[in-house]
Amino acid sequence: MPAPQQSTTTGPGLVRDLGTMHAASVVIGVVVGSGIFLVPAEMMKDIGSTHLVFLAWIVGGLFSFCGAVTYAQLGAMKPQAGGEYVYIRDAYGPLAGFLCAWIWTIVVKPSSLAAISTGIVQVLGNFSSLSFLILPNQHLTNAGKAIAILIVGFVSFLNYIGIRRAGNFQLAFTALKILVIVAVATIAFTSRGSWSHFAEQYSGATGGLRGFVLAVAAALWAFDGWSDLNMIAEEVRSPEKTIPLAMIGGFGVIAALYLMVSVAVQYALPALAIGKSSSPMSDAVTHSALGISAGVVVSAAIVVSLLTSLNGVAMSGARMAFAVSRDGNFFSALARIHPRFHTPHTATIFQAVLSVVFLVIGGSFRQLFTLALFAEWLSYVAASSALFVFRSRTYALETGTKGWQYPVSPALFIVASGALLYYTFSSNLRYSIVGSLIILAGIPIYYAFTLRRRV
Repeated sequence: MPAPQQSTTTGPGLVRDLGTMHAASVVIGVVVGSGIFLVPAEMMKDIGSTHLVFLAWIVGGLFSFCGAVTYAQLGAMKPQAGGEYVYIRDAYGPLAGFLCAWIWTIVVKPSSLAAISTGIVQVLGNFSSLSFLILPNQHLTNAGKAIAILIVGFVSFLNYIGIRRAGNFQLAFTALKILVIVAVATIAFTSRGSWSHFAEQYSGATGGLRGFVLAVAAALWAFDGWSDLNMIAEEVRSPEKTIPLAMIGGFGVIAALYLMVSVAVQYALPALAIGKSSSPMSDAVTHSALGISAGVVVSAAIVVSLLTSLNGVAMSGARMAFAVSRDGNFFSALARIHPRFHTPHTATIFQAVLSVVFLVIGGSFRQLFTLALFAEWLSYVAASSALFVFRSRTYALETGTKGWQYPVSPALFIVASGALLYYTFSSNLRYSIVGSLIILAGIPIYYAFTLRRRV
């Protein structure tokens, strides 16, 4: 197998400024977005039974936990910037690693920033005084796009001026997010609900094995995002200890929040209302003791959740572009580190510019994000399988890395990711094929940079 590539750059380096709480806030902050308030309705539409909804949460949570354990091992083994890029590169060669970094850098991360910032503006546009930000079809007006661009610019600037500043912002807003979500769930419990709702059925659900699989897939998507911590591993203090602790601890907090919200929604609303709701938590608090004014609390919670996710995505995404460029396989400018702030500032700007492009073109970025889902889960499968490659070598023994729950955890996560990968590809065949073509388009680009290095 090829040896890991060495950096082609000299000068200032990244600094390990993030502690355990910062790292955990990245895990929690990126994963817990607006989906925590919306997924209960989707799962009820899929499976139609409260008991089966919770079972789907458990199954999806266990598979995701196996993924978190797998990535905790990978992060402790290879605490370098780039996450999946590093693992795939070192296990399967530089071309495979480049193709992963290529699709993440060009599509996945920029479109995620565009989607999240759009979501923030859409929530703000629901307030009557800010209704000018969105059109009736929920697309952004020019003013709305300008606000979204400013939001992306803000978090990008925050990440430009230092990982510690971005980490402190992440930590503070993640703590605020947790408090707001707990408050919203508590408000929902003050509604005229009933524990009898847990025995009800939603007759309009897909049902059967297909419905259960769809519900588990929704749970897996709701838990998605904890892998972003590994992309900033080179800036985490004592990564061999901090990453596993932050990954597992953060996942525990996420699971507790999801359980609390799901129970609150099920208590406040009957199964029929959940299945037909576009925002079950908003409906739950509307029927609470605070009445319709509690909807403001839900909107605030969603904005805080999305803003924290946005910062975490901006933080992690720039490191993928930085890592592949540092290896000489992409534009060398993206490998530059700011002499004062010790951040990949050029990569951060590059990512922000691409996000702005997606925002300017409007609804089209949604299709791009859909086609990126296939590439995202493909990289999860490849990165997780890399752990078996590393363990088959003497590397793990030389570094003293403990393989907790190996090989069960990576094997189970690969099975779950593979199933979701198949579902993502088959259910979005057109966009998955386009996504595959974009990945393959990276092959000539990789060789172009390889030839340039040799000249």
